[in-house]
Amino acid sequence: MRGLWLVLALLPSVGAAQQVNDYPTLARADYIFGCMAVNGQGPDSMARCACSVDVIASILPYEDYVKAETVLSLRLAGGERGAMFRGMSVATADVAELRRAQAEAEITCF
Repeated sequence: MRGLWLVLALLPSVGAAQQVNDYPTLARADYIFGCMAVNGQGPDSMARCACSVDVIASILPYEDYVKAETVLSLRLAGGERGAMFRGMSVATADVAELRRAQAEAEITCF
């Protein structure tokens, strides 16, 4: 019986687990595939990329991640459309937070 209590004590709280796991599987897989395209296709790369998305998810709520990724992708558009998003100061905080989370993931996992 004491062993069961030890196991339960070591499990993360439901709130912490929910926070880390609020990224849909598809979003995590998309991140891992993109990361592996840049860092290599081997099992070591996959483990590091999975670690990376886990670190980002522990820092940045999924809703903020989506906002920042959307702004970054729209900034890549050419012409006036892209310029409009490159000049947006409103989304700068979201992008900065994503960059900070990515830097933390880089230090932790790579």
